[in-house]
Amino acid sequence: MVPEIAARAHLDAVVPTLQLALDDAGVQREDITHVAVTSGPGLATAVHVGLAAAKAIAWSLDTPLYGVHHLAGHAAADILEHGPLPERSIVLIVSGGHTSILAVGDLVRDPIEHLGDTLDDAAGEAFDKVARLLGLGYPGGPVISRAALEGDPTAFSFPRAMLRQGDAPYTFSFSGLKTAVARTVETLERAGEPVPVADIAASFEQAVVDVLVKKSVRAVRERGLDTLVIVGGVAANARLRAVAQEKCDETGIELRIPPPRLCTDNGAMIAAVGDLLVRSGAEPSGLGIAADPSAVLHGAQLPLL
Repeated sequence: MVPEIAARAHLDAVVPTLQLALDDAGVQREDITHVAVTSGPGLATAVHVGLAAAKAIAWSLDTPLYGVHHLAGHAAADILEHGPLPERSIVLIVSGGHTSILAVGDLVRDPIEHLGDTLDDAAGEAFDKVARLLGLGYPGGPVISRAALEGDPTAFSFPRAMLRQGDAPYTFSFSGLKTAVARTVETLERAGEPVPVADIAASFEQAVVDVLVKKSVRAVRERGLDTLVIVGGVAANARLRAVAQEKCDETGIELRIPPPRLCTDNGAMIAAVGDLLVRSGAEPSGLGIAADPSAVLHGAQLPLL
């Protein structure tokens, strides 16, 4: 039922949102010269609505249409704030649905190399589930972060998965951490003890941050690079930003993170990829592009299915 509700909400919002964007930019629909749209991955119903709207705009205005990979958009969000990416960099994408370490060159011309992904829950998904365990609401990232401000990040020793010698160096797993939090809460409740929400939130947040930062910094160093880019919804987390900055300063790595307003899903990041594709001379995807809700990230532009 939730996907159906999401689809109807997208249908209701897509035209007013387009008009607001045009009004904010001070342009008319006839001024649009190119159209870029997320064609995957994402919630199928939402992707289909957005793609159908983009096709209608491109068809009615007879303008080129580019199908963009959602995660490439997150990487491009940093360009909007800090300018072009360096020749080579490591990108950590950390969001509600994805946690990946990528080796990135030219975002639209070069293949994108996956160094590691999550085996189970993405970091943002783990935040959502732990927030629900603690009765903090949704979305989990902001509410966990606020609760953690009043807590002790060393109060509970939660696991840091996939950090032992011999583990895949760039692979993540957060399911065990989520389970450890659940067992801690259950044990306290069975014993009739109060659940220290702030301490659990802070300890959980620190466990996630430690793994994200350690693995991404390792990737930069082992690849002989000097730039780490962190993007995605969880990149708005203040603790992640602070710890990543501290570790990058210690190791001489340049850290690039977009401002929080560009970390969560937004249209500007997809437009940024579209702009790069146009400037690079990439062939438009055309009206035949199909939605691919489970698209794997190999390049910024999704191919025709």
